[in-house]
Amino acid sequence: MKTLTLKIDGKEIEAKEDMTILEAAEKLGIQIPTLCHHKKLEPYGACRICSVEIETRGKSRIVAACCYPVKNNLNVTTRSTQIDKIRKTILELAAVTAGEDAMGEMRKLASEYNADLSHLRSKTPIEPTRCILCGLCVRRCIEATWDSVIGFIGRGTKRQIALYPEKASICTICDYCHDVCPTGKITSTGPDPPFPQIDDVLAGRE
Repeated sequence: MKTLTLKIDGKEIEAKEDMTILEAAEKLGIQIPTLCHHKKLEPYGACRICSVEIETRGKSRIVAACCYPVKNNLNVTTRSTQIDKIRKTILELAAVTAGEDAMGEMRKLASEYNADLSHLRSKTPIEPTRCILCGLCVRRCIEATWDSVIGFIGRGTKRQIALYPEKASICTICDYCHDVCPTGKITSTGPDPPFPQIDDVLAGRE
């Protein structure tokens, strides 16, 4: 497989052409934050907390490190005033649905980037569910031997994760997805608060 050369935070590195910026940075020991990414799952690029700045041929732009492939002569910046501001804003927006008591990786990142998780809460009528719709649990569930037990439903502010009623009982005996949840909503005993059933959401009961 072809090897490419790029720079990350001023350090030159060789990476295989099938690697992403996130993977190349990890090879250098540079940690880029993620919320919707997991090594055992395909890149998703939903949360954008892994945003970095790339420069090629004198032009720069912001991309998601978990999805963007390495390229020859690529110059990557993983931390800057602009990037930190983007990550802070993403965390504060995510807190609208996650709530101020979000735990796990999200709380840790909020501390690192000085994000006020209550900043936007008072400006929206949305009831927090401790979920940021990162999709990790849904994608993890698909990998389970019993296939999808949960899935996305709705759009915009009404988008949420719900249980398929015919498989709901399985969710009570499985903890396959709890270790990937970045907010602490899913515990070893299940989601708290519980995911609604899709039938109830469609009927307007949730």
